Amino acid sequence: MMRSGYYARFAGTVLVLAMVLGAGGCGFKTDPVPPASIVPEAIDDLRYTVDDKGVTLSWTYPVETIQGSSIVDISAFDVYRATVALEDVCDTCPIPFGEPMEIPGGETVEAGKPKVAVYQTSLLRPGHKYFFKVRSRTSWWAASADSNIVSFVWTQPPVAPAGLSATPGDSLISLSWEPVTTLVDGRPVEGSITYQLLRSEEGKEFEALGEPSAATSYRDSLVINGRKYFYKVQSLLSYQGHLVNGGMSEIISAEPVDQTPPPVPAGVVAVETDAGVKIVWEPVSDEQVAGYRVYRRVADRQQPELIGEVAVPYSLFVDSKADGATRYYYSVSAVDGATPANESDLSREATTR
Repeated sequence: MMRSGYYARFAGTVLVLAMVLGAGGCGFKTDPVPPASIVPEAIDDLRYTVDDKGVTLSWTYPVETIQGSSIVDISAFDVYRATVALEDVCDTCPIPFGEPMEIPGGETVEAGKPKVAVYQTSLLRPGHKYFFKVRSRTSWWAASADSNIVSFVWTQPPVAPAGLSATPGDSLISLSWEPVTTLVDGRPVEGSITYQLLRSEEGKEFEALGEPSAATSYRDSLVINGRKYFYKVQSLLSYQGHLVNGGMSEIISAEPVDQTPPPVPAGVVAVETDAGVKIVWEPVSDEQVAGYRVYRRVADRQQPELIGEVAVPYSLFVDSKADGATRYYYSVSAVDGATPANESDLSREATTR
């Protein structure tokens, strides 16, 4: 009886130990939970561009963890993709994302600015809607939350608009292009085509100008004289209630020019002096004025001749070559600092006699 009790106690001890070891083993099989100090903040600027060649995704490298500490390096990005046939699209259903595509990361900052990651693919099937999201990782087990989700519809796209041209004016650039009538495979367009014009100011990122339109011209009046602007236009096909991005035109540039002349000078007076004829006038109160031009005409001629120029702030000129025996008629114009300069009309003439 004592021996039986001993074996019973021994068996119970072994059973308890096995349970403890088994519980510990299950614990080690669970994925480790990374500390918040190394988990990157979620990407919130995932964006895309689609053309006749495929889709390009881009986003900014996260530079901080969810606790606000700095991140120097991202080990990798996971790009998730879902493909749904248009007839199966369900706005209230979960998005069926597949296994992610891993792309390399790297240092988060370049030249003092957060780097931008880019992913491109042309593996798209007509008649389907695509969804993308991205996660970043600082290690295989420290992944961020999901980024924002982007989506688009893909089918046989229209060709890029051709013949994009730009005509600069005064605080204005007029653009035009040829209408698109075919798809990239050569078939004629069956749906309606609209166009999205995009602009970049002095080499910055392109941004859409207004909403897509069926017009093949555009007058951009939100420009500043002397600055260089870049333009491109993309065709869009209406397909089963969706807009399908087509080809992108070549990029052109234009620079609006100041074509507005300054006000006409007033109060011109000509007075004979020992040094010659002194011409004076009232300064033009316009900050664009860079100077004045002085003209002289003799009585038997219709056209005056330019005899001198004066820079602001001066409003006086001496005609030292005037012939005292000849009657002259003097007029003055104002010019601005544009290249070439804009010149006002001539003032009323003044004479010494």
